[in-house]
Amino acid sequence: MKIITHQDIMDLNISPLEAYDWSEYVIKNKSQAILPPKISIKPPEMEGVFCNVMPCYLGEFGGVKMVTRYPDRAPALDSQLMLLDTATGVTKALIDANFITALRTGAVCVHSLLEFANPDFSLIGMMGLGNVARATMMILLSKVTDRKLIVKLLKYADEHQLFAQRFSSYDNVEFVFCDTPEELVADSDVVISAVTYAGQNVCEDKYFKPGVVVIPVHTLGFTNCDLFFDKVFADDYGHVKHFRYFDKFKSFAEVSDVVTGKAVGRETPEERILVYNIGIALHDIYFAGKIYNKLQNTATEVEFKAPTERFWL
Repeated sequence: MKIITHQDIMDLNISPLEAYDWSEYVIKNKSQAILPPKISIKPPEMEGVFCNVMPCYLGEFGGVKMVTRYPDRAPALDSQLMLLDTATGVTKALIDANFITALRTGAVCVHSLLEFANPDFSLIGMMGLGNVARATMMILLSKVTDRKLIVKLLKYADEHQLFAQRFSSYDNVEFVFCDTPEELVADSDVVISAVTYAGQNVCEDKYFKPGVVVIPVHTLGFTNCDLFFDKVFADDYGHVKHFRYFDKFKSFAEVSDVVTGKAVGRETPEERILVYNIGIALHDIYFAGKIYNKLQNTATEVEFKAPTERFWL
């Protein structure tokens, strides 16, 4: 069994386009996967603490992802993954999944943007400017090279400045800083939110122009859009079926069904579209399998011997 660390993965320098292709493959082949509902443990005496366990299987790659959140830990979120050999059931590797989580989330976000935005989009609003937003921007700028994008960033501490600095070497993007969410959303062709807490809706309905695509990475702050947007899409039905306004969506389908032609995506330039990609571990497992293949000759090997014969207690 191999141990694949965060640094092992960072040293691979996985390209943004490769990450996009991996996520696109998973989306196209989701119907072939085995994807049980995630198990979530939330100790009632520990506010904000959870442990989510997510098993899944897709062809040669299978495994279990575990995500924990402890608010007093730095960082609060941590992800680990166990990769299985689906032909034999042998554990192939234990893998740090923190980088994988950020990268695949960004890739899926960009996929939804390109799938549902009007083809001539150019004005993007972004809030919540951590690693998921950075991964999104890195992949987006690698995919869209035929025009300059104007990206509005919501001011928060010095994050907007650091974000703009991170991408200052790219010549296909210009950043504009916004003081309020209303200023950011107004006139944007695409709105991407990766904020991890929103106590109320980001802004009133009137600020979302016809044709806009809204992608709330962590689902927060856009419940008003559930009620008046023309179409809602999600990575998995099970993730949104319990939403308060699910029965009031005007239209709903999974993203994978749009990609495979089983459902219709954007039909008119005026449609307002909302995309809830809550996150399925299938992407993480597939990324982990690809990373394992890249590192199988170099990653640290540890001795792990399971019983080879039946034993008695």
